[in-house]
Amino acid sequence: MRILISNDDGVTAPGLAALHAALADYAQCTVIAPDQDKSGAGSSLTLDRPLHPQTLANGFISLNGTPTDCVHLGLNGLLAHTPDMVVSGINLGANLGDDVLYSGTVAAALEGRFLGGTSLAFSLVSRQPDNLPTAAHIARRLVQAQARLELPPRTVLNINIPNLPLEHIRGIQLTRLGHRARAAAPTKVVNPRGKEGYWIAVAGDAEDGGPGTDFHAVMQGYVSITPLQLDRTFNDAFERFEGWLEGVL
Repeated sequence: MRILISNDDGVTAPGLAALHAALADYAQCTVIAPDQDKSGAGSSLTLDRPLHPQTLANGFISLNGTPTDCVHLGLNGLLAHTPDMVVSGINLGANLGDDVLYSGTVAAALEGRFLGGTSLAFSLVSRQPDNLPTAAHIARRLVQAQARLELPPRTVLNINIPNLPLEHIRGIQLTRLGHRARAAAPTKVVNPRGKEGYWIAVAGDAEDGGPGTDFHAVMQGYVSITPLQLDRTFNDAFERFEGWLEGVL
């Protein structure tokens, strides 16, 4: 088993080291991760400059690109052998509901869709690393169990782990994505030379976070697993187009 590990918090992030340590004796693991924090990068590729991988003293490969760049290169010639699966994380911070549209953690896993199997994205619902051992333990167990799971190709599991000691985790729930309210307004700043700028504000609170959602599961102390697919086609809308297109051209 060959596993490609990536993240969006950067190659020196504690969550990445914890994930690698949890899987290193289970599979042949290769780490390719951004050389700096790329949170919010989504599925962007770097197309305006070359990418330069550098192997660090611990064997991790640092790349001056996005999480998607890291996995893209890992699957397309940078490595001597094609990985069997992609595992991303462990992100410090939740990736719940609409977060998956922006998350570099989820994007790295999505780029693994070309392998045909299931990729996994792990997030700890905290900005602090105190309960990383909990997340690492759960990641190890779920990666091991993934071999028994049969899902359609191009499926990604988005996994959010409550910020709790392992003994306080109540279990695992299969969930759907909830939805956030609109984010707060950007924060305006002015530099010493009078130039205006804006900081993107924090994400909105859960607007759709009731039972069955990923928001609800983690708030109740459960690990949330949400299966994701890349195909965003709104198939149920097709019938609404009947007759609408007649006469348009």
